[in-house]
Amino acid sequence: MTDWLVSIEGSETGHSVALFLAIMAAILHAVFGALQKGRHDPWLTRGAIDFCYCVMAAPFALLVVPWPEPHMWLIFLGAFAIHIVYKCLQAWAYTKGAYTVVYPVVRGTGPLFAVIGAYLIFDERFSGIQWFGVGILLMGIFGLAIYNMKYLVSERDTLNAALAIALLTGLFVALYTTYDAFGIRATQNPFTFLAWFFMIDGLLMPFIAAGRWLRMENAPALGPLMTRGFFGGIVAFLSFGAIMMATRLDKVGEAAVLRETSTVFAALIGVVFLKETVGPRRVGLMALIALGAVIVEMGG
Repeated sequence: MTDWLVSIEGSETGHSVALFLAIMAAILHAVFGALQKGRHDPWLTRGAIDFCYCVMAAPFALLVVPWPEPHMWLIFLGAFAIHIVYKCLQAWAYTKGAYTVVYPVVRGTGPLFAVIGAYLIFDERFSGIQWFGVGILLMGIFGLAIYNMKYLVSERDTLNAALAIALLTGLFVALYTTYDAFGIRATQNPFTFLAWFFMIDGLLMPFIAAGRWLRMENAPALGPLMTRGFFGGIVAFLSFGAIMMATRLDKVGEAAVLRETSTVFAALIGVVFLKETVGPRRVGLMALIALGAVIVEMGG
């Protein structure tokens, strides 16, 4: 498998596989966001998820895949720091605003910054049609933000804070997307990066969540929380792993934009499972974000 993946990097086959992986990551990332925003405190859920995927990844990292090359340890340290800031911002945003408010802004602003980062780091260039797609995507994002600020009166007290934190979180989405793309390309075996990344990445948040759980007057039962963490860990493997692999096989910017079709799936999840009121206008704006991503892919 590893040899085949390495052999198709930068090829037409690699592009097709990367496209599939990016769309799969979009669907699963919407599920992942809903799991974190669901019935439990977002900090606790994130801690449970990180604990589970850390434990699941450890045997593969220590016993199955080749050990990282010496230069990879500094790269892992950078990835660990970036992801900790991202996860704290994400949990903070979810405590301030509804899932269907926060998620589209986070996932929509991320690709714009990622495209810029891919240009600066990997010398990737977008065509005029692709930039048109990015423009449509941004119209959907800012239209959604304006709509939320105007009509979501029930969340008025925390809405501005939620949008600001979501925007900052989107910046870190772009940062980790481009940095992780650099990291997974820096090692010979991509599965080495994935296994060690998940094991290292899951080391801190469980302690933060445990401290928060201990301070709660009515702390939730650990059984349902850890069950959610287990399923979230599996989704994280598939979602984050898919997008990281996509950025190794093909262009970072295109993979980052395509992943943000997750906003459509997020809208459906928000309505069906989280019982949030979305409405046709907000659904239309989310669809505009997805349309922009499709144009970016078609214009490439």
